[in-house]
Amino acid sequence: MEKQRIAIQDTYGERFQYCWGCGPKNEEGLHLKSYPSESGEESICKFTPESKYTGGVPKNLFGGMIAMIFDCHGTASAAWFKHRDKGLELTEDTVILRFVTARLEVDYRKPVPMDKEVTVTARAEEIGERKVILNMEMEVEGEVRARSKMVAVAVKDNM
Repeated sequence: MEKQRIAIQDTYGERFQYCWGCGPKNEEGLHLKSYPSESGEESICKFTPESKYTGGVPKNLFGGMIAMIFDCHGTASAAWFKHRDKGLELTEDTVILRFVTARLEVDYRKPVPMDKEVTVTARAEEIGERKVILNMEMEVEGEVRARSKMVAVAVKDNM
C-alpha cells in the first residue's frame, strides 16, 4: 500500500493556516505545498508561476516572489526537519511546530521563467533547540536558478 503524502503546511495549527504564500485556508493565497522526500533528508516544493507574477524583465518571475517561495518552503521545511529530528512522522493528526524566518539570504543566479515548473529543495544544515538552518535551491528544467540560506526559529506558543 502506498504511503499517503501529507503536505507540511496542512499540519500547521489552525491559527497558522492563513499565510498568503502557503496557508491552506487563505482563499486568495498560492497554497504552496512542501513534502518530505522519501528519505526524509530533503523537503521539496513544486510550483508553476502564472504570468501575472512576472517581474521587471518580461516572462521571468520577479525576485520578491522567488524570496517568498524560499520563505514559505523554508519555514515549512524547518518544521519538518525539527519534527523528524524528534523521531516523529507526519500523520493526518500531526499539529507540527510552527517556524518563522529570522534570516533569509537569496542568491539570484539565473532568471526563473514563467509558466514552467519550479522545484525548490531544502536541506537542513543545522537543527538546534529552537533554530534550524537550511540551504535551498530553486531549479527549473534541471538548472539551478537561485539559492537560499535561511535561519528559521520556532514560534513560541504564546506568539
